[in-house]
Amino acid sequence: MPIYEYESVDSTDACPKCEKRFEVIHGVSEEPLSQCPHCQREVRRVISWCRACIAESDESHGRIESQIKEHEAGGRWSHAAELADKHAEQINDPGLKARALDNYKKAGYDPDSA
Repeated sequence: MPIYEYESVDSTDACPKCEKRFEVIHGVSEEPLSQCPHCQREVRRVISWCRACIAESDESHGRIESQIKEHEAGGRWSHAAELADKHAEQINDPGLKARALDNYKKAGYDPDSA
């Protein structure tokens, strides 16, 4: 369900809740609020700033991830482990390091010595 922001139409005659913007969660098909749920004064829905984070990944990361999956699918656990281990060190990824250790186990190696 979306989060909508509302504010008082007249900020001089507002309660502490609606004198500043407040958020309400309700369905898209529901009517917007016309009154503050606390003081019953008139409010309006406002357009809020969109805050987003876009995580860009390195092309080489996707290629290496694909190679690791290929090795795993083919049962080449030692190749997958070595590739994952080296890449985990480069990008400092503990999840990938754990995956490498798991692949070492599958390949028959002692993960404590890896």
